[in-house]
Amino acid sequence: MKLLVNFSKGKKNAPIIAQVVKETGVLISVERAVIDSSEGEALIEVPDNQCKLVRSSMTRHGASVRLLEHGINVNTSECVDCGACISICPREVFSFDTDWKLAIAEDRCIVCGKCVPACPHSALTLPL
Repeated sequence: MKLLVNFSKGKKNAPIIAQVVKETGVLISVERAVIDSSEGEALIEVPDNQCKLVRSSMTRHGASVRLLEHGINVNTSECVDCGACISICPREVFSFDTDWKLAIAEDRCIVCGKCVPACPHSALTLPL
C-alpha cells in the first residue's frame, strides 16, 4: 500500500522513516520524497498486511499519514490519447496500447504531478 507521509516543521530532519523501520521491522520503500525548510513529504510503499502498524508508528513519531488509494486521476471524457503525458512521466505510468489508446499503470504512479501541466486538455489531476 502507498502512504503519503507529511512531516511538520521541527520533524523534517528527524529520521522518522528509519525509526519506524527499526521499531516495526517493516521494510519501507521510499518512492518519492520532497523536503524543504519548513516541511517534508514522502510517498512510501509498505506491505498491505503491515500498513496499520507502519501508520500508527509514523503517527507516534509526529508525522501525519494518509493512505493513497489511487495514483493519477484521468478524466476519460477529456483525454484525447495524445500521449503528452508519456514522455514526461518518470515512472512510465502512461503508454499506448495496441489500438493507440492511452493505457495507465496507476500502481506505478508516485504522484509527482509532472504529467498534470503537460496535458493539453487538463484531463489529469492528482488525488491530493
